Amino acid sequence: MANYKHLLFDLDHTLWDYDQNVRESLSEIFHLHKIHALGKVSFERFYEAFQEVNHLLWHQFNLGKIDKEGLRTERFINIFNLVQLPINAIPKSLEADFVFTTSSKPRVIPFAFEVLTSLKERYAMHIITNGFNESQFNKLTHSGLIKYFDMVVTSENSGFRKPDKRIFQHAMIKLNATPSECLMIGDNPHADIMGARNASIDQVLYNPNAVKHGVKATHTIQNLKELLDFL
Repeated sequence: MANYKHLLFDLDHTLWDYDQNVRESLSEIFHLHKIHALGKVSFERFYEAFQEVNHLLWHQFNLGKIDKEGLRTERFINIFNLVQLPINAIPKSLEADFVFTTSSKPRVIPFAFEVLTSLKERYAMHIITNGFNESQFNKLTHSGLIKYFDMVVTSENSGFRKPDKRIFQHAMIKLNATPSECLMIGDNPHADIMGARNASIDQVLYNPNAVKHGVKATHTIQNLKELLDFL
């Protein structure tokens, strides 16, 4: 077994329960802004449209095809288009309300605290995320995850986005660490696994639903507790 010193964690979908937190916050702002009164759309349909649009926008962001402003500007415009609601009826504060409400949610992936508490005794731990500074630090703070991590690298404070190997190299420079001393843990086969591999860092793919993806990782787990089997 490799002699790792630094564990590099993704945040969304890996430690912070993105899906549950987003669904809860989206439901709150859907009713707060009375979106159901703007046309014949249920919350379930609105949530489905959000998932479709948000996934595509984040994929484009990770590829460098859009920036932060583009993602946040286009998100609800595209959702309203998809569910056939009038664009001019989008509440001015909708995006800001969504970002603030969502990043304030505390749900984490099952066993996150238990696993991190155990690992903290033996490793230095850090976050590498493509998320934006304010929202990611809010998530870490409100969820109680912040206390486990020594360094948080975002796409904003590094200038790079996973899978660009330079975001991992940026982290290693700040840590004065070599690739062999690091292990990347994340849920995204492209951004987390291939990105870390391109930086010569071993990887753990967190794949709770055993989704087929065709990317080979150093380790694959379906439950965070499995990390304790080899770390």
